Amino acid sequence: MRFQTDLVPARLTRRYKRFLADCVLEADGREVTAHCANPGSMMGLAEPGTRVWLEPNDDPKKKLKFGWRLVEHADGHFTGVDTSVPNRALKNALMARQLAPFADWPLVRAEVKYGTNSRIDFLLSGAGQPDLYVEVKSVTLSREKGLAEFPDSVTARGAKHLAELADMVARGHRAIMLYLVQRTDAQSVTLAGDIDPAYLAAWQAATSAGVETLCFGTNISPKAIGVGQALPFTL
Repeated sequence: MRFQTDLVPARLTRRYKRFLADCVLEADGREVTAHCANPGSMMGLAEPGTRVWLEPNDDPKKKLKFGWRLVEHADGHFTGVDTSVPNRALKNALMARQLAPFADWPLVRAEVKYGTNSRIDFLLSGAGQPDLYVEVKSVTLSREKGLAEFPDSVTARGAKHLAELADMVARGHRAIMLYLVQRTDAQSVTLAGDIDPAYLAAWQAATSAGVETLCFGTNISPKAIGVGQALPFTL
């Protein structure tokens, strides 16, 4: 998935009110405010002075003319911070049937109502097999080299989604919790049970009920983000 416009480098001054970030553009030193499409804590990603990549826009309907898309780490790796990107990138891959675990479901629908006032990220259907419910979570936290973790803050909503996936399995469907890691430096994925013990307990209950877990990495550059290789999940 290519970015709509070329990203521009900047240095982060501060992130505040969750969805706002003040940055200084490298090209001309101008200070701008960018939209931060990430409701999480962004632990380890929002330190002042961090090199970031912003997507400019000229949409008159948007108050902010920049969107924060990437963090560039000192070792040259990238982290994608926009939590809407994984679903868009994954949709492209599912529609093209590029991911082997999902290739047998030709019909892909996004944002389908289910559960209690919820929408499943993707509902996959195919003749002669049960529907497949796929919930997607963006993973950006890493506190140990090579290890990505979810979540980076308490997520009661995430625990609710796991319970609803388990309910779909009880009704005869299949359900997958898919962790899409927006870090190019991750080799494996785990759950941050110390940050949100309730989420870990919900995952364990859902797994016991038959909900499956899959993890994929991403290929990230200032030009585009795409779904990468499968990553191992471990607790």
